[in-house]
Amino acid sequence: MNKVWILLFWTFASLAQIPEPPRLIVRGDDMGYSHSGNLALIQSSLQGIQTSIEVIVPSPWFPEAVQLLQQHPNIDVGIHLALTSEWDKVKWRPLTEAKSLRDSDGYFFPMVYANKNYPGAAIVENKFSLADIEVEFRAQIELAKKKIPRISHISAHMGCSRINDEVNQLTKKLAKEYHLIFENTLYPFERASYDGPKETSAQKIDSFINMLRNLQAGKTYCFVDHPGLDDAELRAISHVGYEGVAVDRQGVTDVFTSQKVKDAIEALGIKLISYRDLGPLP
Repeated sequence: MNKVWILLFWTFASLAQIPEPPRLIVRGDDMGYSHSGNLALIQSSLQGIQTSIEVIVPSPWFPEAVQLLQQHPNIDVGIHLALTSEWDKVKWRPLTEAKSLRDSDGYFFPMVYANKNYPGAAIVENKFSLADIEVEFRAQIELAKKKIPRISHISAHMGCSRINDEVNQLTKKLAKEYHLIFENTLYPFERASYDGPKETSAQKIDSFINMLRNLQAGKTYCFVDHPGLDDAELRAISHVGYEGVAVDRQGVTDVFTSQKVKDAIEALGIKLISYRDLGPLP
């Protein structure tokens, strides 16, 4: 009997020493900016490895995004808080009056930070109001929660929550108030990125797999990119400095749906998770 207990003890002790596998959130951003993006994001979740979708609430294709997400209730969704409208040929405006966040045509400014291709057209180059940002963020959160009640977290489009410490603290406050996770402030994780060239789909796939090989046991990571389709709509969407949007974002869809990538994740024992898998808020 003693031998049995000793054997069980060492078995459990050995199991206790086995490290947890790497955990990886695969996040697809910008749902709502185009029909093409909406379709690619859904495809990347249903047929691929994507575990979370970020929705831009004031974007032009938000109503379709809501409809698609309602049809697929198991997809984890986050609010991609937005204060910019960066594309040259498709624009969106604040949900609120937010005069300090609008350009001369009433749209969001195209950039958060100063950009040589858009002089004077960044939020930080204009006298934005923290009060306007709070009212706008609240409107985006409340509309998202109304239309997609399962929203689990907040992220920031083009890093708009990091304009300064005041905006960052405001975003944290709103996340707590609305019971949402804010990026990785409550559940620390590391950002993962391509390890190698990423000009073509094939390069992206290989560089993504290289990244997977470097993930460490017991750690949680988040990989972020923007799925799309190489079609007529997305070929018409660009801004100065980012002209090859359709090809670039089709490459992301190819990565997220790649069987080669799926096989690598299985072989490496990586556990795919979403934000809501991080557990209840403290």
